[in-house]
Amino acid sequence: MFRILFLCLIFPITTLAQSQPFASFDIASEPVLNDPHDLAFGPDGMLYIADKFGNRIVVMDPETLEITRVIAEGMLPNVHDIMFDQEGRAAVAVTGWNRMVLLDISEPAVVPLMNYFGIRTEGGMIHTNGRAYVMASGTGQLIAYDGFDIVALAEGLPGAHDVMEDGAGNIWVANTGGRSLVQFDADLNRLQVLSGPEFGFVGPRYLDIDELGRIVVADQDAHRILLIDPSAPEGSRLVGVLGDGSPGIGPNKFDDPEGVAVQGHRYFFSDSDNDRIVRYVVLTN
Repeated sequence: MFRILFLCLIFPITTLAQSQPFASFDIASEPVLNDPHDLAFGPDGMLYIADKFGNRIVVMDPETLEITRVIAEGMLPNVHDIMFDQEGRAAVAVTGWNRMVLLDISEPAVVPLMNYFGIRTEGGMIHTNGRAYVMASGTGQLIAYDGFDIVALAEGLPGAHDVMEDGAGNIWVANTGGRSLVQFDADLNRLQVLSGPEFGFVGPRYLDIDELGRIVVADQDAHRILLIDPSAPEGSRLVGVLGDGSPGIGPNKFDDPEGVAVQGHRYFFSDSDNDRIVRYVVLTN
């Protein structure tokens, strides 16, 4: 009884309620990857995974989580991130090259169509406005390119990883070193910062945004996945959490999770140190 009272004094009852799981374990792939990082759905509906120490892109069937294809086997050193633009091209953060490269994955040969420089590039994307946004994790700079020209720059993001556009055209960054999520407009003016004990970030890495505008982020160093509503009526709000904060394998357990991809009511995560992809399904809306 004393223990329960003590916990309630430290963590308010509302916080405990908000920290309940928001989805349940469904299926896991075999441990056939090598430290998978971010992942995204391609134009063909398949799941594309940046397999970091495999130095490659792995394609999985989202229904079975079985590998259907491997792209650029051993050719993309320390690859971290992948996303797709409106034309179906893949924007891939190849950290070992200090570049985000734009690839036509429908072609058998992997030849970059464009490449954008950023020291220790760990995240990037092509915005709907046509600009490329590159997260230079090594310098803590988010760089906006229009063609080959740098048109905007945001600094003070040490070790930051993912870059993701929301439904309003604003940009969210997983600010790993700053233990926060930061929102910018398309010109890289800072709009909002999510941090503090209500989220308890330790090392947020990659994220996705669901159809309701909520952020799903992998907090790698805390071995957790957080679901956050950044525009709730009462202000930003933690909706739920997956993972109990300690590394492991099994339902509601992760070991250094990195990547996130949302598809309707289903969530796909890179369970990175377990070398696998896991799928969770929504418990409640």
